Amino acid sequence: MTAGLPDEPLPGPVLLAAFEGWNDAGSAATQALAHLHEVWGAEQVDELDPEEYHDFQVNRPTIGTSEDGTRVITWPSTTIALAEPAPGRQVVLVHGIEPSMRWRGYCAEVLEIAERLHVRSVVTVGALLADVPHTRPIPVTTTSDDRRLREALDLEPASYEGPTGIVGVLQHEAARRGLHALSVWSAVPHYVAHPPSPKATLALLARLEELLGMGVPLGDLPEDADAWQLGVDELAAEDAEIAEYVAQLEEAKDTADLPEASGEAIAREFERYLRRRDGGPGTGG
Repeated sequence: MTAGLPDEPLPGPVLLAAFEGWNDAGSAATQALAHLHEVWGAEQVDELDPEEYHDFQVNRPTIGTSEDGTRVITWPSTTIALAEPAPGRQVVLVHGIEPSMRWRGYCAEVLEIAERLHVRSVVTVGALLADVPHTRPIPVTTTSDDRRLREALDLEPASYEGPTGIVGVLQHEAARRGLHALSVWSAVPHYVAHPPSPKATLALLARLEELLGMGVPLGDLPEDADAWQLGVDELAAEDAEIAEYVAQLEEAKDTADLPEASGEAIAREFERYLRRRDGGPGTGG
């Protein structure tokens, strides 16, 4: 049975999940989770057995040497970590590689762990390649099939139809179990698809800040995003065709944005600034 309308728009504990592979253009989504894991000091609490879900000829294990000189093999797995970014606020971080097989069993195992951790909301995080200019703010889309959640958070219904990844399946299965489920996707300029994509990662973190209602320490990410954009600017300047294409994307984006009132976006950005300045929940001071 689906839970009733919550007192808070996104009730916790909240689970955030991102997966390497098809759902992770430019590694933007998994880098966002890795950043949260680091700045929130998350601790691993569980792990899925990769033997059940991965074709090791597709996602091969790696071999290396540990600090004590022992040779070790690292298997492609899914880890579950628990963070407490503010007193009384728990966030579960699920980070893995998109499995090769048994997706329904995989999602069931992840959600059973989530149930043991008393998760009430599931946010899947992804990134896709799109016709967007690197010089403009990275578009971030948030959708949900939960009507009450859409009304509470002013979200759009999911309209995509076609092949889906583990992100789509996990969100669907979470909703079937009565959890509040939504999906957050950033767009990565397809002409600079190679990771990392710090500007897209930064855009995802900004949206997660809004959904969680707490600031996230950003560290060097803003500087990395600026350096990334400058590097792409330089590449475009060296290729007339790319420069012309970027200009066309900029014109299309600016034209599409003209009717939109910018006051709401400015207000959201100002709220984020105040949370960080005042050392609000999760800002790290």
